[in-house]
Amino acid sequence: MRNKKFIGWLFGLSVALVVAMLLSVRIGTVELSYSDIWQILIGKGDQRLRMVFIDFRLPRTMISVMIGAALAVSGAIMQGVSRNSLADPGLLGINAGAGLMVMLYVFFFGISASSSIFLLPLLALIGASAAALLIFILAYKKQEGLSPIRLVLSGIGVAAGISAAITILTIQFNPQQYQFIATWLAGSIWGTSWMFVLALLPWLVVLLPYVYSRSNVLNILMLSEDTASGLGARITLEQLKMLAVAVGLAAAAVSVSGSIGFVGLIAPHIARICVGARHQRLLPISALFGALLVTIADILGRSLMNGNEIPVGVVIAVIGAPYFIFLLLRAKI
Repeated sequence: MRNKKFIGWLFGLSVALVVAMLLSVRIGTVELSYSDIWQILIGKGDQRLRMVFIDFRLPRTMISVMIGAALAVSGAIMQGVSRNSLADPGLLGINAGAGLMVMLYVFFFGISASSSIFLLPLLALIGASAAALLIFILAYKKQEGLSPIRLVLSGIGVAAGISAAITILTIQFNPQQYQFIATWLAGSIWGTSWMFVLALLPWLVVLLPYVYSRSNVLNILMLSEDTASGLGARITLEQLKMLAVAVGLAAAAVSVSGSIGFVGLIAPHIARICVGARHQRLLPISALFGALLVTIADILGRSLMNGNEIPVGVVIAVIGAPYFIFLLLRAKI
């Protein structure tokens, strides 16, 4: 029965995501019909519409799907490792750490060189890893392991400190750099070319299959410390491995999308309600929910206000902030 339910959700979400992607490539200043899209796909159609579809709309849609899946899986890992339903890369300061490194690079070197596109994920990984390591050190106690409440409080504290550093740094930017940072902070999908797709793709191709192959480890880590140890799991080592994967996914997404929060919180929660807590089912459904959430948010951001685009991060925050408060009120911490 559970397998049938999982397959049903997998199929339904896949269809919904394809529909959302079709809407995403259609909507914009120049609206494309389904007939236009079909003509372009078979190598025909107007040259101008072909450029709009291939050079702008399609890579943006692909990036929406990729960052949504990456952030959702990152959140699912963090919630599993910490046994904390409120864990999320944005709330715990991981996104902020990645963003600080990206901003430092932009401040000193700018964002014009094409080589920086491939360098940004690496820089974001360094910043996110530093933030994650600091949070882990603050939240971990040898006798008790990784405390859920300390993890949240440490993450909030680290995020606040990094945000202060970002604010100070922002004052030093020139107008061009400030425009980029303002876009990044709002969580707008600014990387809308195939170069950004290629920069992000290797991270997902390597890390998503790896974390899925470690689903059983994540299932064990969700148990109590004593139970997991009794089953032969090296708790601290496995927690660090899984957190490293979560940080890598979040950092890669943030380097291209800017500061988009709540995806890693909402998508795993909804997926857990739909298919349960076993990570063999939870991870792919979380990825699909995350991809669908970001794609729909991008569609809404482009279509709600004529001529003005609402950043994806703002749209998701409107949904995510009340949901977080609801979870916080329900959580027994």
